Amino acid sequence: MRSIGDDRTTRAVIRDEALRLFAAHGPEAVTVRQIASAAGVSPGLVVHHFGSKDGLRREVDQYVLDVFEAMLGELTGEGGAELFDPGAGASSLSEAFARHLPDDSPLPGYLRRLLLSDTGAGRLLFRQLYDLSRATLDGLAAAGLAAPGRDPEVRAALLLANDLALFLLRDRLAEVLGTDPLSADGMTRWAPEMLSIYAGGLNAAPPRPQGDNP
Repeated sequence: MRSIGDDRTTRAVIRDEALRLFAAHGPEAVTVRQIASAAGVSPGLVVHHFGSKDGLRREVDQYVLDVFEAMLGELTGEGGAELFDPGAGASSLSEAFARHLPDDSPLPGYLRRLLLSDTGAGRLLFRQLYDLSRATLDGLAAAGLAAPGRDPEVRAALLLANDLALFLLRDRLAEVLGTDPLSADGMTRWAPEMLSIYAGGLNAAPPRPQGDNP
């Protein structure tokens, strides 16, 4: 049931609970009755607000797309070249997630399912992420901070695939590293190594711990 301090609308509560259940179990495995129970409402009220489970899933997909668009806009800013730039705050999409979302957020899990699904929303999200990666690489190259490579399209895709690996392989990486890579502690370990490789390749010197004198 909803808590006394919960000021979300009933529609938002249903959407958020559907997002959590979809991320954990997959949309196909979740029923309207389960969503209604999690939201503390009747199944009829779910249908009243969204028409059907498919209608609710479309709204969840749109909500996730909207969240990503807002986060991508924050990453790119006005200059359009902040992704992978260590001086610009968050240096990747995964680091932005670690900074802005709680560790138990269902959004990374839903991102994984959405990107691997054969749906319009999944294809749209990947295209948006790829376009951002390509624009970022172009911006860094124009600023003299990166080389576009022989094939800028492939290089942009490679950078994006590396970043998305944290979402797609999150559980397996946590098992071998002993730390959730999308948590604040995990990103503290991951980001310096990632930036070191981007800056100098695999032969780069290990990143200097913060606080050490030069």
